[in-house]
Amino acid sequence: MNRFIAYCGLDCETCEAYIATKNDDDGLRREIARKWSEMNGVEITPDMINCEGCRMDGAKTPYCESLCQIRQCAMGKGLETCGGCQGMGSCEKMRMVVEAAPEALENLRSSRRPRRRGGGSLRPNSNVR
Repeated sequence: MNRFIAYCGLDCETCEAYIATKNDDDGLRREIARKWSEMNGVEITPDMINCEGCRMDGAKTPYCESLCQIRQCAMGKGLETCGGCQGMGSCEKMRMVVEAAPEALENLRSSRRPRRRGGGSLRPNSNVR
């Protein structure tokens, strides 16, 4: 699975905090901090906007590092993502993410599908008659 798919299924590579970190863009950090401060009703400073991905080693935003209940739950269960959790479909923690970003659920579901090797059929010797 793509390591930039977060525990919740969001794609970290499309996150503004990841983009600002990757590009070392202080202007984008300021804009994100302002926007997230207004959206969440708390002070978020530009120096808090550093993240290399939820499941990657390295910097994380304070929310992702220690406040995200989804990340904490999945890590506590030893899961690669919430896609490996039997209770994902009825999870209240996941509900808000899925409602806001339906693609997150598809990312998680696709991570649970069996993968073919070599591009062939899943049946052994399917070309033998």
